[in-house]
Amino acid sequence: MLNLQGDHIYLRALEPTDLDFLYSLENDTALWEVSGTSTPYSKQVLQLYLDNAHRDIYDVKQLRLCICNRTNKEVVGLIDLFDFDPKNNRAGVGIVVAKEDSRNKGIGTEAINLMSKYAMRALDLRQLYANVSEDNLVSIRLFEKLGFEMVGVKKDWLYNEGIYKNEVLFQKILS
Repeated sequence: MLNLQGDHIYLRALEPTDLDFLYSLENDTALWEVSGTSTPYSKQVLQLYLDNAHRDIYDVKQLRLCICNRTNKEVVGLIDLFDFDPKNNRAGVGIVVAKEDSRNKGIGTEAINLMSKYAMRALDLRQLYANVSEDNLVSIRLFEKLGFEMVGVKKDWLYNEGIYKNEVLFQKILS
């Protein structure tokens, strides 16, 4: 059995009770640039998403897990595997720690380490990649610290509020 628990957090599947957290997160305009969102989500649409969250990663090519504080069981963020490609044994990884007071406390490190172990052992993935805006220095440091290598820069890849930004591509071969 693969353990999705770290010292301070654990990862778990989405539950119906996560609707309000998801609604708050998906409609936080400060996070839209990171998530690629450009319009608000209704609770009805998010409820439909939750109703289908049980679908298999091999079917929907994505897995979203809640990052929960082990002490009080509070949901503090989300971590995703996306663009799941079992033929080539790879997937993208994305993370958001939504609670401001939970940031810069090792939660991101622990969550990505747990997801990397899961990806390697349960899904037999060989590599993960991450796309990060060039000005998201916190995420860049996080992925570099975890052994992800910068393998490319996508020029003028992101457009937000009249400004083009580069996106950095990170890759990690799992072992």
